[in-house]
Amino acid sequence: MTGRRRTRSPFRNNLPRSMGVLAVCTALAAGCGVVPGTSDGPGSDITVMTWAPENTDATNKPGMPAMAQAYARWINSTGGLNGHKLKVLTCNDHNDRVAAAKCARRAAHENVVAVVGSYSQFGDDFLGPLASAGIPYIGGYGVTNDEFTNPMSYPVNGGSPALLAGLGKELAAVCGPVALIRPDSIAGDQLPQLLDSGLRAGGHARALDQLAAEDATEYGTQTRLALRRTTDKASPSENKGCVVPALGDRNNTFMDSFRRDRKDYPAVRTATVLGSVDQTVINANGGKSGPYEGSYITGWYPVASDPRWDRMKKVINEEAFSDNRVDPQDAGVQTTWIAYTVLKAVVESLGEGEVSSITVRRALDKGLRVTTGGLTPTLRWRFEDLLQVVGFPRLVNTQVTLQVVREGRLVAARKGFVNTSKLLESVKD
Repeated sequence: MTGRRRTRSPFRNNLPRSMGVLAVCTALAAGCGVVPGTSDGPGSDITVMTWAPENTDATNKPGMPAMAQAYARWINSTGGLNGHKLKVLTCNDHNDRVAAAKCARRAAHENVVAVVGSYSQFGDDFLGPLASAGIPYIGGYGVTNDEFTNPMSYPVNGGSPALLAGLGKELAAVCGPVALIRPDSIAGDQLPQLLDSGLRAGGHARALDQLAAEDATEYGTQTRLALRRTTDKASPSENKGCVVPALGDRNNTFMDSFRRDRKDYPAVRTATVLGSVDQTVINANGGKSGPYEGSYITGWYPVASDPRWDRMKKVINEEAFSDNRVDPQDAGVQTTWIAYTVLKAVVESLGEGEVSSITVRRALDKGLRVTTGGLTPTLRWRFEDLLQVVGFPRLVNTQVTLQVVREGRLVAARKGFVNTSKLLESVKD
């Protein structure tokens, strides 16, 4: 995101604008003038859409639509989804709210059954058109607050809220002053409160909030400021200061500047969240001799080397081996795999019945349980399964994994998941 809009709290309790539309369209989305996505019967195609930004100057997630297409090739080669051929449409939202809304309107025009495994920073722009058409949004990346408030959204992870809160709790015990470098955007505006909720739970002072342009080509000003603020000799803490960049694809650019500037300052730790850093980024920044060595990183899922990812890797090797957009270490690719796992479970639960946006939503709302082979807890979206965290009423999975860079490799820092529900409940506006 490069533009700024009016300031608003990301933790508002009022209903999102699309809920008014949804209330009118509860019985049938067709009542709003749009025919909901549907399959015509056994053996008919099921059409879905996956979107993400590509070829922009900010965050790009080309692996998500590429993974969706690879999944479709694989599932169709094995008989389809419960006998239905899966057709995947893709759309580039260009990191632009107008383009994101166009993707959503195209989904409605194409009568898709669902939008699956997608990324966009403009939830309030695309969820309105989806709600009008009655189209569920399954497994978004979790980058916007709207994904955790809109009743058409079925998140599979805890998004940025869970990652930042979990990271803050871990850093509270090991860090002196903490500097957060985050995008000067609406999506970035929620990050300080989330990180602070974890820091506060650990008895730590709030982070120093530093805004940065999401599409900058260098971050020397930000790195020097962060280093000065986290190495202040007047600080009573005996722990090293911690620098936390949360700039998505621009983390790599930030770390280029950081690596040049850090030699002029006392040692500090670095930490961040998966999605801003993966193994390829660590390798590009010097591996075990780079600035990420020893860094704590929170993720939604097990580390990429975990055998629970073997099936996804097999599909990638068979269907996208030569496509360098599809990296099994990419959190976007992983999220898309899990989102399509949900879609598969939904279609199979419908048996020989009609597959439509209405029946898909109904199956999810009535309590379909989806297992993901241990990549997430069992997922379920009944009203009583929603965690009802204030500001995030659609959360069903607040668990994160704690990872650390050791000898240049991203490995699990501890076994299992860490539940961030209590931390998120303490988020302050």
